[in-house]
Amino acid sequence: MGVMREFNDDPLGFIERLQRDYGDIVWSRFLYVPALFLYHPNEIESVLTTNAKNFRKAMTLRSNFFQRLVGNGLLTSEGEEWKRQRRLSNPAFHRERVASYANTMVDYANRLITNWHEGETRDMHRDMMRLTLEIVVRCLFSADVSHDVDHIGDTLAEMVKPFASQATLKWILNNRLPTPEHIRFHRLARKIDNVVYRIIAERRANGKDEGDLLSMLLAAHDEDGSGMSDQQLRDEVMTLFLAGHETTALTLAWTWYLLGKNPEAEKKFHAELDNVLNDRDATFADLPRLKFTEQIVKESMRLYPPAYGLGREAINDCEIGGYRVPTGTQVFMFQWATHRDARWFDRPLEFKPERWTAEFESQLHKYAYFPFGAGPRVCIGAAFAMMEMVLVLATIGRKFRLELVAKHPVEVYPAMSLRPKDGVKVIVHSRSTL
Repeated sequence: MGVMREFNDDPLGFIERLQRDYGDIVWSRFLYVPALFLYHPNEIESVLTTNAKNFRKAMTLRSNFFQRLVGNGLLTSEGEEWKRQRRLSNPAFHRERVASYANTMVDYANRLITNWHEGETRDMHRDMMRLTLEIVVRCLFSADVSHDVDHIGDTLAEMVKPFASQATLKWILNNRLPTPEHIRFHRLARKIDNVVYRIIAERRANGKDEGDLLSMLLAAHDEDGSGMSDQQLRDEVMTLFLAGHETTALTLAWTWYLLGKNPEAEKKFHAELDNVLNDRDATFADLPRLKFTEQIVKESMRLYPPAYGLGREAINDCEIGGYRVPTGTQVFMFQWATHRDARWFDRPLEFKPERWTAEFESQLHKYAYFPFGAGPRVCIGAAFAMMEMVLVLATIGRKFRLELVAKHPVEVYPAMSLRPKDGVKVIVHSRSTL
């Protein structure tokens, strides 16, 4: 079994224990598959950037379930195909295009809190999942799906559940054999496909530029004049669905949790909102002045990175940190560990948004902090996500203070991403009454 059982019993604890007991480069094995765990930014940079051409995505991203979920989009494609998809997708994420979505983000955040009442209890994980799904669907499709967004969100939530057991024989069997879980997963995938393909067909039929991401993807053409097929569009849409929905929602949920645990940071956050916004909604133009709010987001992603690990596979024999690495070795790098390393971050387990000064960032090793990945395959939607998180925090924080429910345990649940196991329960307090 190698380290499969240990890893599956407590993934985050196992990741920390390996570094503590064995150092920055650790050799291990999952069943018959050799695996290398890297913890130092120098080696991480070597894999993600310096020698990136010698690595492809890890086996986990080539599993039956993952391929069925996101297909061959930017997250999973390789080589020339990935370069083409990235080239075609880039215009959709130009700064001007991203800026045009700011009002949508604020509008939907305001809609969420319209019916909040003083003293009620909310689950911020669920609320943020719903909100970010509404925003990404609106920005992708120019469609308002409020009437069935919960159904779409619940379907996606069910689809990601099996990923919590990736380091198990059960996972291997469900991926390769027609087990009940295998059949159920593919049935859920077809539900999502039906919605996405219908929207693509309708948009191709009317040919109208709706000013959304799908319009940009439909209009994109390569140097030879070719565009994306329906299958490619579907795969990119599903990639953006997950990346623009779940990871953003998780960062926001963890941020509300951290603010609730750190009243001094929360006071400074509210003071900035009062100073910058006074009594109006945030806009794209306010982003440069919402500096502490942005620092809060960066610190939240340091402590609770939604994507807590990255994996690659060596295509050819190579050397990492002076060690020979054979072809086929799975190489893993963990934001969870590197972001909490005292060599790079003073008092690493403390929530200190103020650490993110321009001077600190200029001196920090570039690969000691990589919540959006790094190198050629850094997340294409990073600017979109940062803008969304800052604007959502500002919109809600301007009107409400969220008090953590004292007896509700908040536990980390590392599935495909870093989730709060039983949500983040808060009591809503209107700031106008404080």
